[in-house]
Amino acid sequence: MPLLDRRNALVALTHKSWVNEHPTEGVPDNERLEFLGDAVIDLAVSHRLMERFPEASEGTLSRLRASIVDESGLAEVARAMDLGGLLRLGRGEERTGGRAKPSLLADALEAVIAVIYLDGGLPRVLEVVDRLFGEALERAGTPPANRDFKTRLQEISHVVLGGPPRYRVVAERGPDHAKTFVVELSFGDRAVARAEGRTKKEAEQLAARAALEDLRPAQD
Repeated sequence: MPLLDRRNALVALTHKSWVNEHPTEGVPDNERLEFLGDAVIDLAVSHRLMERFPEASEGTLSRLRASIVDESGLAEVARAMDLGGLLRLGRGEERTGGRAKPSLLADALEAVIAVIYLDGGLPRVLEVVDRLFGEALERAGTPPANRDFKTRLQEISHVVLGGPPRYRVVAERGPDHAKTFVVELSFGDRAVARAEGRTKKEAEQLAARAALEDLRPAQD
């Protein structure tokens, strides 16, 4: 990671809960940087996707980008960087496992990317995106069935099952800072799969994969 403006870097790691408990410190929270970083990540990832897929339509590129920069994808990158350990959080967020919350991790990553953009412009951001999102960009080139099980199931469900799948969280396990979710996938009144994941989205994807495996003989 390149050296950054020290104050901006500190702001990027400062959650509003910390600011509320330290009103005299004079350091703002990271929400403005998050706003900028959201747009910058979209731009940088869009740039790389257009290079990788020169014939892809706007709709295809939008779907690929969404699969990379959604909350769970950003949080996964932030975890790999151990960004949660650097956050400045208020006591309440600390107690409820804020350092592991996907929303806080995703927001902090966006704020950090904004600081990199302000420091070095888009060329610097592209270098960082290549390192942090390289694996996700590679996965974006795989067939949809291997990349996004929910999308694949949605595409075939009307033909094979006559209706859309429904996902429902049926259990939450573990402490707030390390919670897992159990999701049940059903068609109408019939439950067809269950799966557990660190986030609701991950559990939904795994449930969709299990349903696809069960449906494979019907598709052949």
